[in-house]
Amino acid sequence: MAEDSAKKPIRIHIDRVPYDVDQHELTGAQIRDLPTPPIAADFDLWQEERGDVEDHLIAPTVTVKLKEDMHFYSAPSTINPGQCS
Repeated sequence: MAEDSAKKPIRIHIDRVPYDVDQHELTGAQIRDLPTPPIAADFDLWQEERGDVEDHLIAPTVTVKLKEDMHFYSAPSTINPGQCS
């Protein structure tokens, strides 16, 4: 039975879109590649935390142990308040 649960896909969310992944660990780079198109290089990947815990930045080389219903989001790496495009 333990073998079957180890192979069960894990559902995570990136920018509110669900993804079912077979691996229980992915690098930040692998998580960034799940959406189509992948998260752009000029965006950061963040892991959303619940409650009063601050969200944390996921570097491309960091390995993340995935848990069911984890949430990630992308945000521009550089934010220039008041700058118009």
